[in-house]
Amino acid sequence: AASATATPPATYQDAALGRPISTRWLLKFSAPTIAATVSMSAFGMVDGIFAARVIDAASFAATGIVWPLVAFAMAFGLMLSIGGSAVVAKQLAQGETHAARANFTMLTLVTFGSSVLLGALGLLFPDALLGIIGADDFLRPLASEYMQPLLWMMPMAMVGFFIQQFFITEGKPNLGFVLTFIGGAVNLGLNFLLIAHWQWGLRGAALATMIGYSIPAVGGVVYFARNRDGALHFVRPQWNLRILGNVAVNGMSEMITMLAGSITGLVMNNILIDLRGYEGVAAVGVMMVGQMLLMSTFLGYATGIAPIISFNYGKGDTDRLRRLFRRSLAIIGVASVVSIVAGWFLAHPLTIIYVPTGTPIYDMAIVAFRFGLIGFLFMGVNGFASVMFTALNNGVVSGVLSFFRTLVFVLFMLSLLPAILDVNGVWLALPAAELLALSMSLVFFAAMRRRYGYA
Repeated sequence: AASATATPPATYQDAALGRPISTRWLLKFSAPTIAATVSMSAFGMVDGIFAARVIDAASFAATGIVWPLVAFAMAFGLMLSIGGSAVVAKQLAQGETHAARANFTMLTLVTFGSSVLLGALGLLFPDALLGIIGADDFLRPLASEYMQPLLWMMPMAMVGFFIQQFFITEGKPNLGFVLTFIGGAVNLGLNFLLIAHWQWGLRGAALATMIGYSIPAVGGVVYFARNRDGALHFVRPQWNLRILGNVAVNGMSEMITMLAGSITGLVMNNILIDLRGYEGVAAVGVMMVGQMLLMSTFLGYATGIAPIISFNYGKGDTDRLRRLFRRSLAIIGVASVVSIVAGWFLAHPLTIIYVPTGTPIYDMAIVAFRFGLIGFLFMGVNGFASVMFTALNNGVVSGVLSFFRTLVFVLFMLSLLPAILDVNGVWLALPAAELLALSMSLVFFAAMRRRYGYA
């Protein structure tokens, strides 16, 4: 019993999360998470590349039309990981080490159980899901082939996604990056073997992706099962519905972001099928994977420093919160400009990975990609606002921001702009929604500054 409730030295989390705030340290601390997020995005592109280049453009469109469904399921894991890490980091800062461990264990089990349920529902009602995601008669067989293995292996993928955030809370972001990179490399190798060599088609692509995502899950479970020197490891869970409710509310914004992305992705795909057929879906797929690669730097930074925000909020250190807030906005501002410039020049090389020049898909994808870069002026700040309020244990504000940013504003723009600008209206819907969301982010920054003392 004594070992179960023992608290590691008080300097442990201070050494990991409580250092003096500086731009250099924030970038250094968040670098492994940024690298892991970028790597995950880059390796996530592998399925599409092999589908487009080794199989055909229709198969690439099928991967794009299925992916919102996968993101829908992964949203639950993100809710539990971001919301849970905020609660656990705060408990560690307040010396409630055993409670933090018990809650971490409970959340891991809840993530696994919910992912099994979601995967089973998908396997039981595949035709209904294919109809929801908008697969027409042409894409339905291809989408089904890609979807089935993803549903079977969903639990491992979601647990790996969940545990990644707790490596940061543990103060071991480098370990999370290493496991993510290994998983991505396995994904790449298996795609080559299963698709290019053995010609397993989209089923091989799905298996490669899920096996790659399973690497962080296996590595993370082994680490937290065996580790006894750090702040976090698995103990007997305490089934606390109040804590689970707090985690769900606190992580709601991140879940809303992914759920909304799934919903808007489905709407966008259906609009494009009507306007340009499967070629339009393929073009937006190229745009989204390219933008996700650039956006992952913002997401990686925000999630990377979220435990620092939670830890210092738990300690009541408003001076460090102020410095963290100001330096983060400066970092994000510079990163936004760099992303726009880099994206403009990367549009061509990223697009030709999937489709050759001179094709309708290539032409649409280039225009879509460059129109979408406008949104990078605003999305970094918007994403940081959502993650910051989650880290401050204010899931309501974070949820409101995410709900309007990723769902209400996007659906409004998708209902308005394509009717005026045809297919270009689809490409401009996301940047226009980000601009509207920026106004909300600034209002909440101002309204909450005295409550939390970050400005």
